[in-house]
Amino acid sequence: MRAAWMLATWFGCGLARWAPGTMGTLAAIPLYLIASRFGRPGTAIAAAAVTGVGIWAAGVVARRIHRKDPQVVVVDEVAGFLVTMLGVSGSSWSAVALGFGVFRILDTTKPWPIRRFEALPGGWGIVLDDVAAGVAGALAIGIVGATWGFP
Repeated sequence: MRAAWMLATWFGCGLARWAPGTMGTLAAIPLYLIASRFGRPGTAIAAAAVTGVGIWAAGVVARRIHRKDPQVVVVDEVAGFLVTMLGVSGSSWSAVALGFGVFRILDTTKPWPIRRFEALPGGWGIVLDDVAAGVAGALAIGIVGATWGFP
């Protein structure tokens, strides 16, 4: 239970009183900076690993506190941000800022079809809607990059 709680709250970031999802996304940046040293494959491996353990941890915590998608669970934001960052070609601060902004907008608004993933059971629904937001974010950033050469 302790490991699930630590991962689900992303080492306590989900306990923030103000904007726990934003805090979880901010806390994903160091992991991205480390993973991005190995290029997109490194970021993809980190995203897949966080998604996998996140589904498990989010499900455990949600069942334990009897909530469908508890605010304290922010590992989904970490996974979604990492997926978003697959759309950038480097790890510059401008790319990180763009990825952060795009992901937070998509995560909070959850446009169709992203919101549909919330209906999945347990940790699957908690995490995969953010991963879907990450996919949309990566596509948007990829289009921007292809069109204007940024980031």
